[in-house]
Amino acid sequence: MGEETLTLTLTKDRIPRMSHWTGKYVIGLTGNIGTGKSVIRKMLEHLGAFGIDADGLSHQATSKGGPAYDKVVQAFGEFVVGEDGQIDRQMLGSIVFANPKALAKLEAIIHPIVRQAVDILAKRATQKVIVIEAIKLLEGDLTGWCDAVWVVNAPDEVQIVRLVQKRNLTPDQARLRLQAQNPQADKLAKANVVIQNAGSFEDSWTQVQAAWATLVSGGFAQPEEAASTFVAATQAATVIRSRIPSISIRRGKPSDAAAIATFVNQVSKPPTPLTRTDIMEAFGQKAFTLAQVNGALGALAGWRVDNLVTRIDELHLLPEVALDSVLKPMLEAIELSSNELQSEASFVFLPPAMNASVAAFSVAGYEPITVEKISITAWREAVKESQPAGTVMLFKKLREDRVLRPV
Repeated sequence: MGEETLTLTLTKDRIPRMSHWTGKYVIGLTGNIGTGKSVIRKMLEHLGAFGIDADGLSHQATSKGGPAYDKVVQAFGEFVVGEDGQIDRQMLGSIVFANPKALAKLEAIIHPIVRQAVDILAKRATQKVIVIEAIKLLEGDLTGWCDAVWVVNAPDEVQIVRLVQKRNLTPDQARLRLQAQNPQADKLAKANVVIQNAGSFEDSWTQVQAAWATLVSGGFAQPEEAASTFVAATQAATVIRSRIPSISIRRGKPSDAAAIATFVNQVSKPPTPLTRTDIMEAFGQKAFTLAQVNGALGALAGWRVDNLVTRIDELHLLPEVALDSVLKPMLEAIELSSNELQSEASFVFLPPAMNASVAAFSVAGYEPITVEKISITAWREAVKESQPAGTVMLFKKLREDRVLRPV
């Protein structure tokens, strides 16, 4: 297939609608480990899709208290449990990725639970386009729920570097993970769309936009400019306005990258000034909510939703902008988008310089909390892997029902 991006023209008469989820168009997003599937899913969410991380759901299912935890421990023994009571994923991985029968046994436990969770999320979603990210999409039953298969591709050497850098694996461990998977060529042969993801964020973003345009032309999706970032197409172009006429809140887009970089450099003065490229890469991980004050950018927040948990880890505002005037409408905007992504809880990480601002967050329902006092294991693990050192953490529950509770 070479290095060309493959796109298939999608039309209503060529692509049947799924009867499983009426009114939805479902993209199955796959690719071997380290190809960058999650970044592509985030891009599709920026365009208005609802993303489901099936691999993230499997992690939640096997966390302590999760529906697969006891079965996995019974199958593989107490020695796969770490001192903290959680399953040691490195230990479990060293077993299953070296033994195909052990891997099949693990998948037989986890996959039915994940399928049920995916079904719950898809039925609750209001978005027209659903993206199911799963490394084993084509090998399991999830592919039968998809209208099209998108495969994310990157050379083996790029995958190994990413695994070493992002998952703290050794090169030998990374190669073992790659060897344990079905050949990437098998996935590429079944793809309707291939995204080459070995270059810059902008290269991949251009490919995703082009493939999305075929969905728009087929009537399955809204144009980018008509869909608010991370918000359902039915909520298109929603702008949340505060009661103060001079302040309005809107979602940032990749086209705002240069303005966001300039603003953060002006307000926070990072040791190394940010560039437009830095912010474009950040869009592969998070979203930005912007506060326009008297027609100009006055404040912004950076946040993300992963594994049904919202984390707000950036807040920048001009000295002359009162935090109380922009904070509540900004948090309401983030929560609206989080609700569209079915987030269960929201956490804010405040740097030491902003510790005095805790009271301002309480007006919006956020209260201080420590990791030890987070009662839900999946939420606690999400925070442990993402809370910056030295920050004060604030918490607000967004919904009572949890997707893995009824599974």
